[in-house]
Amino acid sequence: MIMDLRELRTCLEEKEKEKFSPFATFSADAIREKEEERLATGFRQGFSVDADRILHSLAYARYIDKTQVFSLIPNDHITHRVLHVQMVSKIGRTIGRLLHLNEDLIEAIALGHDIGHPPFGHDGERFLSELCKEHGLAPFMHSIQGVHFLRRVERKGRGCNLSLQVFDGILCHDGEVHCQSISPHRKKTFRTLDREIEAKLASPGIDLHPMTIEGCVVRMADVISYVGRDIEDAIRLCLIKRDQIPVTCREILGDTNGTIVYRLVEDLIKSSLGRDEIAFSQAVVDALSELKAFNMKFIYMNPLIKTETSKIEALYRILFEHFLEDLKKGREESVIFKSYLNGMDESYTRGQPFEAIVRDFIAGMTDAYFLRIGKTVLIPQLLPSKFSSVSRREYPTQRT
Repeated sequence: MIMDLRELRTCLEEKEKEKFSPFATFSADAIREKEEERLATGFRQGFSVDADRILHSLAYARYIDKTQVFSLIPNDHITHRVLHVQMVSKIGRTIGRLLHLNEDLIEAIALGHDIGHPPFGHDGERFLSELCKEHGLAPFMHSIQGVHFLRRVERKGRGCNLSLQVFDGILCHDGEVHCQSISPHRKKTFRTLDREIEAKLASPGIDLHPMTIEGCVVRMADVISYVGRDIEDAIRLCLIKRDQIPVTCREILGDTNGTIVYRLVEDLIKSSLGRDEIAFSQAVVDALSELKAFNMKFIYMNPLIKTETSKIEALYRILFEHFLEDLKKGREESVIFKSYLNGMDESYTRGQPFEAIVRDFIAGMTDAYFLRIGKTVLIPQLLPSKFSSVSRREYPTQRT
């Protein structure tokens, strides 16, 4: 009979050696920047701890009101970022279970992969990137920002101390890059992580491969989770009709989200079994490419969902410059001091240019908070009640 909970962890880690694929990542191999005694002596496995830390982070809580594709649309059934990451996690763990991979690692990467997205999705990412470059910063990319949030910003600047494998999976999750197969680039270190971040900032188009096959799974699961779901959302909003989906895509992948997900997962598993890569068959990847092109033309670039884009872009600029001025002038009554920098560890603030602090503050906002703060900045506010008596004395009510 096992009496010590730590022995349970040891048993679980031994079972991984029996049931995992030879290409899988063992939980005992989780690598951290800072060793933690409680993790070394505790009963939880390493990547399970990572998933919990992401799930309980403030950044994860803000997923609840972050745009996936459609912004400013009052429809409760449209996919938001929080639902998307849950779908990626579920699809990824299904693939991982059938391929005998580490589901805890897949879950952790999936839950954290979009942490770095700013308000209003890819449009917001583009606006914030332009502002960063104008103010002497590197271009903004949500994959890098996600690593930065969890490594340097969360827990008041102390970071979550996640494993290298999870940070690497978040950095390399780029689901926008179309590929038939992807294989892991192993033997990375935290120094490699830093070098790859620098390389990505210098050349945003570079294709980084995860260090684990579980990271490769999340990258493919990201695409599987959104391509059909975005079609369902677009049909619900009357942007497209189901019979507009290209004939070849319908024949190979189906014309509903459920069928598309099922066929993509089925093909991925068949094409990846017993191999040190995650892959689609040629016919399926060609159909997927055509479907993604269809989505780009008729959904993502549809002018009907872009009517407010110029206003959002203008508000990004106004808020960036407003908060930058607050920092430069030391306006401690500003929300960037009270709601963000207050209590932040000096390891975060030390050596950080004001522009980078503003970038982080705005990137972390939900859509609704971004709009609320915009109203506060743009619309005159009522003065505090302590001034009301002065106003009555200076402007007495006239008697009739």
